[in-house]
Amino acid sequence: MINTLDVQVRSRQRLSATAAWLLLGAVFLAVQVGSLFTPPLLDDADASHAQAAQHMAETGDWVTLKVDGIRYLEKPPLPYWIVAGLDRLFGQNVFSARLPNSLAILGIAWLAWLWAGRAWGQRAGFYAALGILTAIGPFLFTRFGIPEALLSFFLLFALYSFITGLESRRPIRFYGMWAALALALLTKGLIAPVFFFAAAVPLLLLSGQWRRWREMKPVSGMLLFLAIAAPWHILAGIANPDQGHPVGNHPTPGNVHGFWYFYFLNEHVFRFLGMRFPHDYNRMPVFWYWAAHLVWLFPWSLFLPALAVLAWRTRHSWLQHLRRDAGQTVDFYLDYAAREDVASYVTRLKFRVRSAWLLGLYSAFILLFFSLSTNQEYYTFPAWPALLILIAGVLAGIEEQRSPEEATTSIDITTSPALSTAWLTGAQAVFAVAGVLAAAALGWGLWESRNLPFVADIGTLLAHRDVGGYTLSMSHFFDLTGPSFAALRLPAIMAAITLLIGPAVSWLLRLKHKHLAATTSLAITCALFLVAAHIAFARFDPMLSSKQLADVIIAKGSPADTFILYGDQSDASSVIFYTHNFLHKPADVVFERCSPRGTGSSLLWGSCYPDAPDIFLSEDRLSKEWGTGERKWLFAQDTNQDKVEQLLAGRLYPVKSIADKALWTDRPLEPAR
Repeated sequence: MINTLDVQVRSRQRLSATAAWLLLGAVFLAVQVGSLFTPPLLDDADASHAQAAQHMAETGDWVTLKVDGIRYLEKPPLPYWIVAGLDRLFGQNVFSARLPNSLAILGIAWLAWLWAGRAWGQRAGFYAALGILTAIGPFLFTRFGIPEALLSFFLLFALYSFITGLESRRPIRFYGMWAALALALLTKGLIAPVFFFAAAVPLLLLSGQWRRWREMKPVSGMLLFLAIAAPWHILAGIANPDQGHPVGNHPTPGNVHGFWYFYFLNEHVFRFLGMRFPHDYNRMPVFWYWAAHLVWLFPWSLFLPALAVLAWRTRHSWLQHLRRDAGQTVDFYLDYAAREDVASYVTRLKFRVRSAWLLGLYSAFILLFFSLSTNQEYYTFPAWPALLILIAGVLAGIEEQRSPEEATTSIDITTSPALSTAWLTGAQAVFAVAGVLAAAALGWGLWESRNLPFVADIGTLLAHRDVGGYTLSMSHFFDLTGPSFAALRLPAIMAAITLLIGPAVSWLLRLKHKHLAATTSLAITCALFLVAAHIAFARFDPMLSSKQLADVIIAKGSPADTFILYGDQSDASSVIFYTHNFLHKPADVVFERCSPRGTGSSLLWGSCYPDAPDIFLSEDRLSKEWGTGERKWLFAQDTNQDKVEQLLAGRLYPVKSIADKALWTDRPLEPAR
């Protein structure tokens, strides 16, 4: 039985649309805007992808991606087109590179608001948008330039267009679906339509809606899809044909498969099977792969148990209301005769059920797909918005239930018995306890580091534990040490205060049955924590980015100088990006061209083309050219620094070291005036 006072309190809890949008806007600005300015572009994928857009913006070649002058055929072009356009508007900087991610998150939050609001009510829509903006995963993986957020937006748009098209019978919805699918394909490749149809087709079969296939504009829609997606693939294949006589999947100098083989087979099929060349990726252990999603969806994953229990309780009625003819009986309408508008209610109920099925199938397929394939922590990003919408629907349904009779039809996936708000109170009690423990741990770290000096270069204080061979995006998190905590005092204090107070306040509000306030305070708590987390992330600038070294070259060098990198270009991709407009030429790389061992992965395939620029140096050539001609600058990470010092002993002039990176030149610098 539901407490009468609880019902009365809940009935008074409302949030106006204006207040909701203002709060969502404030949360978005607090969480996302910082990434548009700090830290600078990071080494590896972040600055490498920015280089590809930089090349497009300068040359006008919108077909073939190039990094450091070498063909970069791995990725579809849309994210780079967008950044290249922004480069022309705002300049080549971190703002242009990161803006697409922030706008994609805003777009996902908007779609989540629309979809959850339409299926489960306005409170659910508000919670879904809050979930997108404050969950850990979407925050972490929009700090650098990867296309997952943009892909997630286009796929969610396609799914929403699909399901609302079925409901409204408006052809424009299906044309929007086909266009969004094409854009998703141009964002991340073939997985985009695979993920979409893996959810849409089973829903059509289960609901009997497949009989309406003509309404989905399969012919004209496919033509629209091809008109958007096909031209680049065709042009890229023509511009990057086979060279020489390639055999097998390991290219050799002058003998290399062209774009169509590399992109469709090597990058899609062979990557899924773990046979891609070069093998420059990792696979998370099974347990951590699944457990990590509790982190990526946190704090909203606190309510996953309620979603799971509700799904279990309704397992015998999952198909009820799903099919088109469900509800067309006298008994069905008699069951809901007390309602003012039975037809409207039935339509809304069916949309809710179909939404739950579509989102559930979509997220489940993505999670299973990457559990079988090679994966990174962020590969399942497209599933997170769907899961957050489902969580928001259940959460709002539990909060808004008002009577046993209404609760049986207002909560969730199908008609179901109500879940007690104790599920929410218990979840937030866990959060409150975890918040106290986390605040205590941060407080202990602050106390232990109270006498340690602040060191701006946090990279010099880190361990090098090489978790996952540093191929996982979160590997450096495990390098933290006690002394490094001294550089994180400000964000640690902010986080400790937030985690000590916020979860406790949210729990107390839940105990007082102020559910809207409790959930909103939970989101605000997480938003404040994420602000602190971004400040901490920016403190890792010297370790994650080499822009400081680029600044030295620009300040003390001349445009005639040459930048040389001992290692893969990804080791110092930010130096190459930031010095590009000063040196106006690619960096030289001390690396084996077209390596048969698969090293130098980001440039390997393109370096096998016979017309690749001559940027690859052997150690002998470096030794002979060092100290001759115009000034040379040499970069190496710690794993290569001993090799450099042995090779060029007595001829190195140290310039600057940050974290595990060193910069030398081949002659003394003129003293500063």
